[in-house]
Amino acid sequence: MSRVPGGRPVPGRMVRVGGVPLHVVCEGSGPVVVLSGGLGMAWSDWDAVAALLAAHRTVVRFDRPGLGLSAGRPGGPATLAGEADRIAALLDALGHRGPATVVGHSLAAFHAEAFARLHPGRCAGLVLVDGSTEESPAPLLPRAVRGAWARGAAGALRAAGLPRLLGPAARRFLVRAGTVARLPGAARDAALYGSSRVVRACLLENAGYAYQAADLAALRRARPLPAVPVTVLAADDGRGTRGGRRWLARQRALAAALGARWTVAAPAGHLVMADAPGAVARAVLDQR
Repeated sequence: MSRVPGGRPVPGRMVRVGGVPLHVVCEGSGPVVVLSGGLGMAWSDWDAVAALLAAHRTVVRFDRPGLGLSAGRPGGPATLAGEADRIAALLDALGHRGPATVVGHSLAAFHAEAFARLHPGRCAGLVLVDGSTEESPAPLLPRAVRGAWARGAAGALRAAGLPRLLGPAARRFLVRAGTVARLPGAARDAALYGSSRVVRACLLENAGYAYQAADLAALRRARPLPAVPVTVLAADDGRGTRGGRRWLARQRALAAALGARWTVAAPAGHLVMADAPGAVARAVLDQR
């Protein structure tokens, strides 16, 4: 057991992957499914989904370097291939060498799709949960420049003592903005975001976003998807705004481009796993 700031014990253990100790939670039995959250997210964001899946699947949740309870990593933003390789290496470290279904939310949809394309023999299926999508990604600055900016910003925030003051409040705000149900406890682990380690990791993930999108566009041209089930699960908050309609159209286009099954969780905000955990679980269990 580990503990979050404030003393609450949490399940899981530390597993060294690529030289970095990662916090990993494994539950259930059966075929393996990996749950990977969006930018800056932690293992606990998947609690409700994992509870529904554990009776049917071996559920693996992990914190990327610097996030949740995982150790931080030096250097700049992670690469797309690096994130795909991290999933494969984590499965190896856990002794799961057969194919696994990978569920990627938001930014992690890039990682999940890259895993399938780069490790086709390891992928049993994909579920992309309100996944990030960029039709014409074109980073404006060199990757190293954005990485240096992110590290500098993180250092300045740490020196000013701001992560402890602003991080938890920012996390609670983003959870409220990303959900429609206002679920009690949805931002339960906001204290994690008072760590300068986590703030630095969030800034580095944000800095690397455009480059990972561009790398995925190139990968799609070079490496085909394996013949596995793919589901695109989009969030519809039920408000019918123009922006919401455009987002659903982009998600539908992503499904068409990938030859994926298209489904919608409604009403749900971007944090679908909090608003509609049953929809995420069904998307996994319905794959054959």
